[in-house]
Amino acid sequence: MVDYVIPSPSQPSLEVTGIEARFPVRRIWCVGQNYAEHAREMGGDPERAPPFFFAKPGDVVVPGGGVLPFPVKTANLHYEVELVVAIGTGGRDIAADQALLHVYGYALGLDMTRRDLQAVAKKSGRPWALAKGFDQSCPIGPVMPVATIGHPERGPIVLSVNGEIRQQGDVSDMIWPVADIISQLSAFVVLSPGDLIMTGTPAGVGPVQPGDVLHARCVGIGTLDVTYNFLSTE
Repeated sequence: MVDYVIPSPSQPSLEVTGIEARFPVRRIWCVGQNYAEHAREMGGDPERAPPFFFAKPGDVVVPGGGVLPFPVKTANLHYEVELVVAIGTGGRDIAADQALLHVYGYALGLDMTRRDLQAVAKKSGRPWALAKGFDQSCPIGPVMPVATIGHPERGPIVLSVNGEIRQQGDVSDMIWPVADIISQLSAFVVLSPGDLIMTGTPAGVGPVQPGDVLHARCVGIGTLDVTYNFLSTE
């Protein structure tokens, strides 16, 4: 047993539907602008832009969502509902036709974003870390094993705020499907068991206010509910 000079951080993890064992979270990779209409609403060109990736720390995951404090240092918090890929077998330079063999399961997640901080970072050419990787910025529901649902290729992915639908897309609308995402990302980094990949969000991203109730659903995956409480005092 290894001794540490400070208390060892706890291991982030997600519930797995149907079993007691949990899915350990290592890293969270995100794909930017992977739905054509969302790329356009963010000023991108889906016809020419290759996929680009950024990351969130693993410990910003919020298993199962729930009631969260409204984050500090933002006046423009945005929701982004996404299909999440849970990697079960790692590798480098994974061929697209073998990529789905590396998937343990799928989940539904929210890539919460301090949009005002992101806009400043974009304008100045700086990293997005504080815009995307802040505390509790990644609520994710239970992982649904591939053995149970297979690999979802189509079906609705929807987010409502206070009962009003704000985002409504289809998994089949992704510019880069899951197999291609895994293949391209693994050309840059070694993927490992426990890695999560957020596959992009459909059009309709928008602001969240304290007190808002977010309800997400995705075909075959399930639902995710998040309520933002009053402003945090930290």
